[in-house]
Amino acid sequence: MSIQDIIEGKKQWRAHVARVKALPPDYRIVYQEMQKYLFKVGPVGLSDGSLLPGIVDFFEEGVAEGKGVLELIGTDVAAFCDDLIKDSPTYADAYQESIGGEPGAKRK
Repeated sequence: MSIQDIIEGKKQWRAHVARVKALPPDYRIVYQEMQKYLFKVGPVGLSDGSLLPGIVDFFEEGVAEGKGVLELIGTDVAAFCDDLIKDSPTYADAYQESIGGEPGAKRK
């Protein structure tokens, strides 16, 4: 990874954060909880940079349609996140495999 890649990554992250800050407060709170949950669960593809911006796109569409955030995702943020990443391997799955366990055994 070159210095230019790092700088570009920081610019993209700052633009992403600005989009999140522009969301209404209820959307912003739910997004932050989703982000926290996804960072904790650790889907391997999270670092490719498409999941979190995709959530913001989805939320921006909901705002434009005049919907409340809970109308879009329901009341269980963790269940919504789990559904988003259900077919994605997580770091927990990789660890479980490395110690000889069944991948996804702990996740539903």
